[in-house]
Amino acid sequence: MSFEPDDLVDNDEANVVDEASNDDTITSQRYDISSYGADFDVEGLVRRLKKGDIFIPPFQRDYVWKITEASRFIESLLLGLPVPGIFLAREQNSNKLLIIDGQQRLSTLLFFYEGYFDPKPEEKKRRVFALTKVQKIFESKTYAILNEEDRIKLDDSIIHATIVKQDSPQNDDTSIYHIFERLNNGGRKLAPQEIRTALYHGSLINLLKALNENDYWRKVFGKLNNRLKDQELILRFLALYFNYEKYEKPMTEFLNIFASRYRDAEAEFTDKAQMIFISTIRLIWENLGSSAFRPEGSLNAAVFDSVMVGVARRIQDHPITDHQSLQVAYSQLLEDKDYKVAISQATSNEDRVDTRISKAIKAFSDIK
Repeated sequence: MSFEPDDLVDNDEANVVDEASNDDTITSQRYDISSYGADFDVEGLVRRLKKGDIFIPPFQRDYVWKITEASRFIESLLLGLPVPGIFLAREQNSNKLLIIDGQQRLSTLLFFYEGYFDPKPEEKKRRVFALTKVQKIFESKTYAILNEEDRIKLDDSIIHATIVKQDSPQNDDTSIYHIFERLNNGGRKLAPQEIRTALYHGSLINLLKALNENDYWRKVFGKLNNRLKDQELILRFLALYFNYEKYEKPMTEFLNIFASRYRDAEAEFTDKAQMIFISTIRLIWENLGSSAFRPEGSLNAAVFDSVMVGVARRIQDHPITDHQSLQVAYSQLLEDKDYKVAISQATSNEDRVDTRISKAIKAFSDIK
């Protein structure tokens, strides 16, 4: 199914209550990171960008520079002025370089060399990238009509890059998440799932995107969320379904580790994850409807993760046929005193996660 961006996208997270997102616990993880400097000539950078050897992560932050800002950046290089360096991360599997900081600058170079300013696939007309509001000798110049001397100077201009690679721990690359988060804190701060989508692109992220369009999930959650909170909740369910016994706070880091470790998960895992999510959310919608996970109006993330895991663990062996008992069990769970605490206070603490999921598993375990 498809969604129109204007009328089916929610621009905030007001319809989700997630107390765990307020957890400011500092993780105790230490990293060994290799970093080194590299000087790239502009022509080489553009060539690598075109080939995909250096790539812009696919997260929801558009190119934001105006053509005047982009023109002055190009002008700085033509004049031989120093420009800020960039940060790149070397991926463990592909050996490609992911742009952590410098997206606007590198995109500008690519646009200028290709001749069009911020082209969009859906646009029939593209704006020619001609320099504007720069020195007279460069005004209205495109890359194609630059004087040969200026073109060579631009091609040979140097941009310094700092390249980082996590050496340990070897079973994840979560340090890149923290580097990305700290370097990209200007303007609108990226949501955690936006960063994960950028850094851990692969079969798991593709699965989350596909599951996010499931009809039953859309009915339960509502409009698509442009900060990817809906995709994060699916990730949270899968991480807790498969690994909740190993959960350690904070929730954000738990999800980072899961997304990193399963980023290139094989079909056997993604097929199983898809099946259990779809069968669980369908059963919950058909029995609980629009009130599912909403004890007080807004969708409660702690109710969501625990009920989803509880029901999923129950149906992994055989289907539920007594739907009335499921509805009763759900209502009784919401009235449980300890469960209420576990879904409303310090919800990312290990004991609260264990309490609510254990109670949910028990609540649905005996339903026929």
